[in-house]
Amino acid sequence: MRNRLMTAALIISLMVVSIPLSAHHGNAAFDTGKKVTVKGNVTEWTWGNPHIYLKIDVKDEKGNVAHWVAEASNPAAMMSRGWNVRDVKVGDEVTLTMIVAKNGAPVGRVQQLVLADGRKLGGDAGNAATER
Repeated sequence: MRNRLMTAALIISLMVVSIPLSAHHGNAAFDTGKKVTVKGNVTEWTWGNPHIYLKIDVKDEKGNVAHWVAEASNPAAMMSRGWNVRDVKVGDEVTLTMIVAKNGAPVGRVQQLVLADGRKLGGDAGNAATER
């Protein structure tokens, strides 16, 4: 029951965030002046059109878990930035820098992803090059 409620809350949150995105490729729902960096474990990795989605669980200093959802462009665009479908696996610990939703929801657009092996992948507005 708790998982169903959490899933429903996540879906509703995503829908609320997506309403201002009627132009689809705009950043209207995001605070482009505010970047947040979080570190956590991957719970889901969706490599598909129209966007790539990365879900991670982030623990705060009290042990509370926040379920973050990050979006990047489509696979073809991200491959040109050095991304690959095999880069991320469920359970990996990653560090994610993103611009976040204006409404405070734990949702953002990827600016940089640091993989478990230390590689840095640029996001939509990040560095196109992959670093080690």
